[in-house]
Amino acid sequence: MARPVTLFTGQWADLSLPDLLPKVKDMGYDGVELACWGDHFDVRRALNEEGYVEGRWELLEKNDMVCYAISNHLVGQAVCDLIDERHQSILSPEVWGDGEPEGVRRRAAQEMIDTGKACRKFIDAGASFMADKPAGSGRAMVNGFTGSSIWHSIYAFPPTSQEYYQKGFDDFAARWKPILDE
Repeated sequence: MARPVTLFTGQWADLSLPDLLPKVKDMGYDGVELACWGDHFDVRRALNEEGYVEGRWELLEKNDMVCYAISNHLVGQAVCDLIDERHQSILSPEVWGDGEPEGVRRRAAQEMIDTGKACRKFIDAGASFMADKPAGSGRAMVNGFTGSSIWHSIYAFPPTSQEYYQKGFDDFAARWKPILDE
């Protein structure tokens, strides 16, 4: 396995991780990037439940699969997006809360900070299993979407000023810098 080929599990969140991993192995993949929905990776359980992250590694090891990253695309999307009723279907009740847009964005930002902490705990728990695996072992990686307050305006009609876009970039920086600094 000179360069491992891994599969993101989000498209198969309707399958349990124990059911999915043998299928992924049969497809020829070396590992997975675990989605933070379905039962693939639960941020709350990773942070608070004794043995949870070790259990994820036991499943991976049983199926001879590696993991270099987890993904929280759905929550990340809510950090900068203009929140509307569509977001309720992709967010947990805890992140959605009462649906008030700024509250949703704040809870999503906190969840992404917690996702980074859960990922660090998960990667640390798998250090011995990953020790002899290809490059990347030991690095905690969270993938996902960022959301954007200006995506709806990328097709610039009605005409959109550079100042409008700059305001969106400034909003992005203000919302994601604290997450990345954590």
